[in-house]
Amino acid sequence: MRINRIDHVSINVNDLSEAKAFFLDLGLEVQAEWELDGEQLDRIVGLKDVKTACIGLGMPDGQAWIELVKFYTPSDEKNIQKPFANTLGIRHICLAVEDLESIVAKLKKKSTEIFSEIEQYGESYKLCYVRGPEGIILELAEKIS
Repeated sequence: MRINRIDHVSINVNDLSEAKAFFLDLGLEVQAEWELDGEQLDRIVGLKDVKTACIGLGMPDGQAWIELVKFYTPSDEKNIQKPFANTLGIRHICLAVEDLESIVAKLKKKSTEIFSEIEQYGESYKLCYVRGPEGIILELAEKIS
């Protein structure tokens, strides 16, 4: 069991085109754009009636990327938050892992909140969301060979 690398950092936004332009200005490149909805996405992220639009922006080293996400539904009841540099927590970090089942079993033994079951996404990944300290959300992703 080991963590291989950070896969991506997800940032939830209301204005997807403005956020995209901001990151393009920083030198990132669009790697993919897509929309998702449906029961499988609901299970993966632990919400109901999810509909999103996403943009994947590649990092210069080609290793990790920034994923901009617009949730059309469900909406955040608190709307836009303006956190300060010292505001606790982040939205989620995805970790590329090996042996997802054993990691999730270990986390369950430590009473970590597992808020989605391990879900196979197509033929590419097995995924699971967990909540860490201070409400930090981690997505654990095992690439299917």
